Amino acid sequence: MARLCHPKCRLGNKSMGWLQFLLGGLVIIFSICGLVKFYSAGFFFHNEDICRQFTGVKDAYEGFDIKALSDRVGEVVNKLESLQEKLESAVQQMEKDKETLPNITKFEYKKYLEEEVIRPLYAAHISLRLIRLPKAEGIHNSTMKEEPLINTFVIEEIRKYITPKESRTGKLNIYGTERIYNTIGHACVLYKKELEEYMSYDIGSYCNDDWNLAQKLMLNGCDPLPRRRCLTRASMVYQKPYPINESLWKLPDDRNVRWSNYQCRNFKCLMGNNTKRGYFKCVGCFEMEKEELKWVTNSSLSVDFLISDVLTIKPGEMRIGLDFGIGTGSFAARMREHNITVVSTALNLKAPFNEMIALRGLIPLFVTLNQRLPFFDNTMDMIHTSGFLDGWIDLQLLDFILFDWDRILRPGGLLWIDRFFCVRKDLDDFMYMFLQLRYKKHKWAISPKSKDEVYFSALLEKPPRAI
Repeated sequence: MARLCHPKCRLGNKSMGWLQFLLGGLVIIFSICGLVKFYSAGFFFHNEDICRQFTGVKDAYEGFDIKALSDRVGEVVNKLESLQEKLESAVQQMEKDKETLPNITKFEYKKYLEEEVIRPLYAAHISLRLIRLPKAEGIHNSTMKEEPLINTFVIEEIRKYITPKESRTGKLNIYGTERIYNTIGHACVLYKKELEEYMSYDIGSYCNDDWNLAQKLMLNGCDPLPRRRCLTRASMVYQKPYPINESLWKLPDDRNVRWSNYQCRNFKCLMGNNTKRGYFKCVGCFEMEKEELKWVTNSSLSVDFLISDVLTIKPGEMRIGLDFGIGTGSFAARMREHNITVVSTALNLKAPFNEMIALRGLIPLFVTLNQRLPFFDNTMDMIHTSGFLDGWIDLQLLDFILFDWDRILRPGGLLWIDRFFCVRKDLDDFMYMFLQLRYKKHKWAISPKSKDEVYFSALLEKPPRAI
C-alpha cells in the first residue's frame, strides 16, 4: 500500500511538516516577546508605573507638593481641635457652676459666639479654602497639575500673584501659551516669613519703606521678587534733578534720596575719608573729583587701561554696553561722553548706589549675581566689569556668569576685565576661567596689589562662531 502513495503526496507531507515547524517557532518567538513585555511592565516584579505603561494615563498627582498640603491641613486641624477644646471646657465649667451660673445678656452671648466660636471657625474655613488641589491644566490639556508653590504660602497676595493667569478669551495668549506664570525665586520658600512680611500691605495704599528687605530677599536667592500692588514712597522734598550737562559729574541733591535705611543722611557723609559712612565697597565712588580721573588719565599701573585706547581697537563699533560691578556709574558717564549707552548694575550695599546712578542721568540695573541677565543673545557691544567679581567668588559661580556674559555679548564684542584681583596662588585658576572661552586677547596685564595679591586686567574679543 505504501507503494501506491504518489510522490507528490510525500512532498506535500514534508512541506506540511516544515510549515508546522515554522509556525511553532513563530509561536515560541511571540510568546517570549510577550513575556519580555510583561516583565518590563512590572507584572512579575513590583513596578509603581504599571498602569501608566499600559493605559498611558499620566499620574494626576505627579509633582504635587504633599508636604505643603499636609502643613495646611494640619493647620486647619489644629484650629478645629483648639476650638473643640475651648467649647468643651466652657460646657464643663457650666456644668460645675450651673447652680451659681449668672444670667448673661444677649449682647454678652453674642460677643462670646463671635469671638470664641465664629472667628476660629472662619479662620479654619479660610485655611481650607486656601488649599489648592491639582486641577485640569490648560485650555487644550486635560492632565492634572498643581499650581507651583501655591500651598506653601498663606498670605493671600502672594497666592494671587503666583496663581497662573489664563487668557480671558479661552484661547492661547499672545505668547502662544495657555497661562502666564508670575515667577518668584525658588529660595523664596526658605525665606517664607520675610517674603510674607514684604507682601503684607494694603492694596492701592503706600508700600512700606522696605527696599532693604527686598534686597535681602534677592541676595538670598528669592529673586525675582513678586510684583506688589502698592505705591512706592519717594522723598517728601523731592527736587527736580539737574540737567544732563551738569548731572554727570556733580553730586545730586540730598533731598532726592530717602535716607532712612542708610547710616548716612547726605552725600557728603559718604566720602571715603569718613569712617562712619556705613559702607566698605567702592570707597571713594561718591567723590566726583576722583571719579573724573578714572579711565582718562595715565596710571602707574599697567592694569589701568584708558577708554580712548580701548575704543581705538574697534573704532565706531561700540554703541551699547553693560557695566557689571559696583559703583556710582562713572564708567557709564565716561562712555556717554563718547555717545555710547552703558547700563550699570547696582546694589545698594549700605549706600544709595542706584539712586546716585539715576540722579546722574544714567541707567541703573538692580540685579544680583543670582539671576540671568535680562538681555537677549548677541546684543551687547561691550561688557565691562570692575570692583565686584574678585577672588572671593566661587569658580563654578564665575563659570555660569562668564557664559551668561558670552551669551549676551555679540560676535566681535569686547569683554573688559578691569582690575580683577585675587590671591596670587589662585591666579592660574582664574586665568583658566577667563581663557576657556577662547576670546582674542587685545590687552593683558598683571600687577602686584600687595605681597600676596595681584591685579589682573584684560581686553578680550568674542570670536564670530559662525556655525
